[in-house]
Amino acid sequence: MEISNEPAIKKPKRLTSVVWNHFERIRKADICYAVCIHCNKRLSGSSNSGTTHLRNHLMRCLKRSNYDVSQLLAAKRRKKEGAISLTTVNCDEGQRKEENIKPTILKFEQEQKKDEPINLGSIRFDQERSRLDLARMIILHGYPLAMVNHVGFKVFVKDLQPLFEVNSAIELDCMEIYGKEKQKVYEIMSRSHGRINLAVDMWASPEQVEYLCLTAHYIDENWKLQKKILNFVSLDSSHTEDMLSEVIVKCLMEWEVGHKLFSMTFHDCAINNDIAVRVKDHFSQNRPLLSSGRLLDVRCSGHVLNLIVQDCIEALGEVTQKVRENVRYVKTSQATLGKFNEIAQQVGISSQQSLFLDCPSQWNSTYLMLEAVLEYKAAFSLLQEHDPAYTVGLSDTEWEWTSSITSSMKLLLEIISVLSSNKCPTANVYFPEICDVHLQLIEWCKSPDDFISSLALKMKAKFDKYWSKCSLALAVAAILDPRFKMKLVEYYYPQIYGAAAADRIKDVSDGIKELFSVYCSTSSSTHQGVALLGSSLASTSNDSRDRLKGFDKFIHETSQNPNIVSDLDKYLEEPVFPRNCDFNILNWWKVQKPRYPVLSMMVRDVLGIPMSTVAPEDPFSTGARVLDHYRSSLNPDTRQALICTQDWLQTGLEEPSRSSPHPALPLAMEAN
Repeated sequence: MEISNEPAIKKPKRLTSVVWNHFERIRKADICYAVCIHCNKRLSGSSNSGTTHLRNHLMRCLKRSNYDVSQLLAAKRRKKEGAISLTTVNCDEGQRKEENIKPTILKFEQEQKKDEPINLGSIRFDQERSRLDLARMIILHGYPLAMVNHVGFKVFVKDLQPLFEVNSAIELDCMEIYGKEKQKVYEIMSRSHGRINLAVDMWASPEQVEYLCLTAHYIDENWKLQKKILNFVSLDSSHTEDMLSEVIVKCLMEWEVGHKLFSMTFHDCAINNDIAVRVKDHFSQNRPLLSSGRLLDVRCSGHVLNLIVQDCIEALGEVTQKVRENVRYVKTSQATLGKFNEIAQQVGISSQQSLFLDCPSQWNSTYLMLEAVLEYKAAFSLLQEHDPAYTVGLSDTEWEWTSSITSSMKLLLEIISVLSSNKCPTANVYFPEICDVHLQLIEWCKSPDDFISSLALKMKAKFDKYWSKCSLALAVAAILDPRFKMKLVEYYYPQIYGAAAADRIKDVSDGIKELFSVYCSTSSSTHQGVALLGSSLASTSNDSRDRLKGFDKFIHETSQNPNIVSDLDKYLEEPVFPRNCDFNILNWWKVQKPRYPVLSMMVRDVLGIPMSTVAPEDPFSTGARVLDHYRSSLNPDTRQALICTQDWLQTGLEEPSRSSPHPALPLAMEAN
């Protein structure tokens, strides 16, 4: 094989830099030129000249359009200085078959890779779009509006995109986005065929100003549970509780959804009952109400459970303080802690838990502290004999009280954890958990210990107030779960009511049938209107003597025959669906909708009831919900716009992490 002495012809180097999108490379003789496509200026285009002078020209080119210069300047730098690349092995087809391929040569191209820009092509910089993107970022993450005036932010933006002009009036951009997003939400609510369930929450501020937050919950056409904050209204000192209904009515009228209202869930169980009645009276025409609105007024289950826990903590207040002193004493020094650990080993304690102080504003941490201390009970008792300075030990009675109340708190913690961790908190999941609390309270009231029984009676009084108002809504939602139906009510009510269970079960059965009959009436009136419309069209197309008018009336009357099995009866008579962890009730009803056309309408409204308004990221808080200083300092319109729009923008994103530092509403929890 002859080897030619002629030098190998070099292929022209591929122009990889994005800067060549703005230059045309021309070769004359042995000289290469780079001609600017904007001003036709000729620069050196040799590969030895690099591209820095070309970038510099683009920065100064007056005829160049408004291109994104930052993309030209932003170099894709390597984290490691020694970037390596694999060279191409050039060999013909015959060599590949006959010879072994030699090891690939590693070529060090540090200089080339160091300044190589990101090849994003020719991107036109849009000031308007970037300005709105900045406003969306501020809204979405709850950043302060004043961040656009921060020196560090201005320097960062200037280096990133010199052409971007930071608008100090960012508040106007946020309000513009709010207006557009509000129109989208308004159209979604208008197109929705189902009804909405309203969550009514009260907020406060460090300045003792109160706010009203209204959130719409509903199940959309795709059988997905949706939640949208409609209003976040400031209440001045002139607003009384009696005037709260007027504010709610005004907000619903603004959104034009008052006629779609199905239920209202109030966070505070002690709020005035007349509020829901006044709202109902204002929007009571042509809408299904169960027994004069017994499903309209719902109270937050999470709030009543936290109230019960507060009774436990208050009853054990002095003992809990002594427990904290015990933990502090043991952890005061390494010597004391070492002595305590030795005693624990002597008495055979092999617990993996360590002692710690609780955070009083989070009652689950108080429970965990008490639980850990109880495991070291024997060690604390023996510590009194070995350490004369230890004088804060608990008595036997105090240990018994701690054990009893900790077991009570454990049940409540488990139930709240289950409810708050549910990714799809439809109304059906609450009934069995609340019934378990009811049964446990009944047992605690029977305790021979006067301390426990008196505490249980106090807790049960608060629970009974909630149960009397919400038990029907809880039961109806559970019945509409194909895994439970009436069987779950028939299982729990004999345990709760004893001999009176039959009457209570009948009340629930009559209640769900009454609600279903209202939906049947609404559905039949719609079908009847369609039938009459078809009849009138037929009479106009034929002679005036329509001999089948009587037939139309006959069809309507026989369709209302009570002997015909309704959707509800058919649903209840069928066997319950097997329980499994992967069951999705909304998917089930979406598939079964053709079989139960009327019942499925009712299911969408009932399952959308928010049985709890407690924030899932902070279900164990013992404090009031307080707006942070930044949001409370804004003017009312801006505050509402930022809070509502943040919620709407987050809907289009993936589910936010529970550990996200920027929840939908910024919280600053205060202990009671």
